[in-house]
Amino acid sequence: METLKGKKALVTGGNSGIGYAAAKELKAQGAEVIITGRREDVVSQAALELGVTGFVSDQSQVAAIEALVVKVSEKFGKLDILFINAGVLGGAGIETATESDFDYVIDVNFKGAYFTLSRFIPLLKDGASVVFLSSNVVSMSGANSSIYTSSKAALNAVMKIAAVELAPRKIRVNAVSPGPTQTEILNKMGLDPSSRKALDDWMIERIPLKQIGSADDVAKLVAYFSGDAAGFITGAEVVIDGGMSL
Repeated sequence: METLKGKKALVTGGNSGIGYAAAKELKAQGAEVIITGRREDVVSQAALELGVTGFVSDQSQVAAIEALVVKVSEKFGKLDILFINAGVLGGAGIETATESDFDYVIDVNFKGAYFTLSRFIPLLKDGASVVFLSSNVVSMSGANSSIYTSSKAALNAVMKIAAVELAPRKIRVNAVSPGPTQTEILNKMGLDPSSRKALDDWMIERIPLKQIGSADDVAKLVAYFSGDAAGFITGAEVVIDGGMSL
């Protein structure tokens, strides 16, 4: 069903994982989609597979975000949907954390996401939808996760304030907070097959629904927030983690 027909959408970090799945779902529902990523070869391949437009952009650099705004504006004009998805995993224990540990995560997950919203506001149509990718870790308190968790908690705070600031233009701002999700980022942890299975088993044991989520699960929620059915929802965070954070 093409419930998003005629809408233009930008998905940051849309070359893999949740971003890729969201771009695919938004396109399937009729939207014209743009994806971004940091590596030209990967972005180009994903854009080709999805049948969308791809732009190379590093969300950790404000100058790159501003250049992306210019490119999107020149080629597409205004946007109806902005999914701020790009992010990285990382962190350390509080006692042993280094400045580089901190900057690596915060520069992308918080600063980059913040300025992506900030700089794209002039390109958003009245009545547009903004969705942040947050995380269920905000509802938990795991050891060695203080930097990553803080980056997502900060996003949730910005999301609520943005919802208030942009309400006069009927722009809705919400967040989706997945738990463990089967994406390529888990495969990049460098674990051998037995260690990877052990990690999956450890996560499944802590999820009441006894399964790890899929990127498609999250993509459908992003598409819902982007459509007219969610027209009276703003400033909301929806946790999608199979009950893990309960």
